[in-house]
Amino acid sequence: MSVLREKLENTNDVVFTAEFPSVDGGGMVSVERNAARLAPWFDAVNATDNPAAHAHTSNTTTAIAMKMFGLEPIMQIVCRDKNRLAIQSDMMGASLHGITNLSLLTGDDVTAGDEPEARRVFDIDSAQAINIARIMGEGKYLSGRSITPAPDFYLGAVENAAAPPFDYRIQRALKKYRAGARFLQLQICYHPDRLEAFCKGVAEVAPDLKLIPTVVLVKGAKGLGFMNDKVPGIDVPASTMARVQSASDPSVEVNKLTLELARHALTLPGVRGLHITDFRHDGSLDLFMNDLGLTPKS
Repeated sequence: MSVLREKLENTNDVVFTAEFPSVDGGGMVSVERNAARLAPWFDAVNATDNPAAHAHTSNTTTAIAMKMFGLEPIMQIVCRDKNRLAIQSDMMGASLHGITNLSLLTGDDVTAGDEPEARRVFDIDSAQAINIARIMGEGKYLSGRSITPAPDFYLGAVENAAAPPFDYRIQRALKKYRAGARFLQLQICYHPDRLEAFCKGVAEVAPDLKLIPTVVLVKGAKGLGFMNDKVPGIDVPASTMARVQSASDPSVEVNKLTLELARHALTLPGVRGLHITDFRHDGSLDLFMNDLGLTPKS
């Protein structure tokens, strides 16, 4: 059983996950360096699948490399670039290497990336991919062919609590839950009221669905502005931007803001942990985790 699954299903521990940096060079030395930076703090780390419609080292090979250096992967699979055959192949390839945590995503449109002329696939969406993974976990491919032994997947997905229409986001989360997702990593939300309403709405119907909100480490107002302007689905309130811009030390203020968001998120129904995305890469991750009251794993 994966550490992530054990903690989420069988303990009351607060779980921490992170995003592994996309691999575009540097070889295994780069993987080892990033693994060493993340391993002391996180229970599992996402191996992304061409995030934001940009090509990178594949999700499966990144997950395998992460595992080699002691990180437990959550392997993301995006429906944008692959049909159902390739998605099932990704799942079985992960299982072959003992990778059981999967996160299924529909994916950003190709227009979000740097090759907008790429052909979209979208043969299935994330809820359908989750359902296929659940079927495979019962011992057969979507076609009905048997898989012996059946892969022991632990299934997750993503959702955005802050993007309208808000009630629809709750319904999307529940649709993924009914398909087989047991945890959701939530997109960064700079609207605590929206996150609270989402978590309450989900927990009322699916109290056993584990929610993991995201907080992002940035250096100041410029980073907030980039997310607000360039990252689909993220909306930073003008008052939040003004608070950081007007601070005597924006770097300190944005860290204070992120801590407030993190602590608030951990009080909400259904929330079992936090997903930390580090856009700073300047050593402030350790400081942030210490401020949350954590100590690194030995």
